[in-house]
Amino acid sequence: MPIKIPDTLPAFETLVHEGVRVMTETAAIRQDIRPLQIGLLNLMPNKIKTEIQMARLIGASPLQVEFSLVRVGAHKAKNTSEEHLLAYYQTWEEVKHRKFDGFIITGAPVETLPYEDVTYWDEMRQIFDWTETNVHSTLNVCWGGMAAIYHFHKVPKHALKQKAFGVYRHRNLKPSSVYLNGFSDDFQVPVSRWTEVRRADIEKVPDLEILMESDEMGVCLVHEKRGNRLYMFNHVEYDSTSLADEYFRDVNAGIPIKMPHNYFPHNDPALQPQNRWRSHAHLFFGNWINEIYQTTPYDIADIGLPSQGRVEAA
Repeated sequence: MPIKIPDTLPAFETLVHEGVRVMTETAAIRQDIRPLQIGLLNLMPNKIKTEIQMARLIGASPLQVEFSLVRVGAHKAKNTSEEHLLAYYQTWEEVKHRKFDGFIITGAPVETLPYEDVTYWDEMRQIFDWTETNVHSTLNVCWGGMAAIYHFHKVPKHALKQKAFGVYRHRNLKPSSVYLNGFSDDFQVPVSRWTEVRRADIEKVPDLEILMESDEMGVCLVHEKRGNRLYMFNHVEYDSTSLADEYFRDVNAGIPIKMPHNYFPHNDPALQPQNRWRSHAHLFFGNWINEIYQTTPYDIADIGLPSQGRVEAA
């Protein structure tokens, strides 16, 4: 089944060109099924690029998905036009009455700030609490993952001496996890962050289980059965050129930046990087959506009700 997004969203033409199945409103109505409701709280500066990255992976699912774009109301975007935001986004205040089968919270360029100094932190705290009653499963990515694990469990983030930047090998720590179905024993994942969450701090919380880890970059993916929450600290969703875009942006701005590790062929920035994580990105998102489908209530209004309970993933 295709993903349902507005026909005029910039992601629409990009996904069609890539062969991702997308669906118009008219076609969706003809199918007598309940589509999965998945929301994206997009905190990234380049919102259009992030929309495409997430929609590409969600749209590869065989299930029909209705994709909703959400933004915080306490922050004015500087890199995305107001016209785009008004046309395609709703603020969290405008959607907080809804229930979602899945909800993605992205990274944000504020990771070096203490959480409490982020201008929209109060709204983020409300959103995290809201996911407990209005979302069946939440995927928190990069800063979103660090912020969520701090909010729910006070697991701290630690500043790095230099940016963790490049493509690194990761280990599959629990092949039996439903979220790692089909994963090889080790695989490569893009990393781009100035902070980290450490294993020793995570292990203090009994409800948290580490699923992916890198010997060099540390913890990548954590699962929490209570609330069906996932904390992903790296960027499986990245395009082939995402790290290059970040690298050249900083180089052109005169900002000191090391070349991304294990990324450019022969460490030559003039050469086109090869994508070595795409298949595992699709696997991960496909597994997440499948688990949502298998465990979410048939009646979406039942999400979060005490009588319904939560089916916990293995």
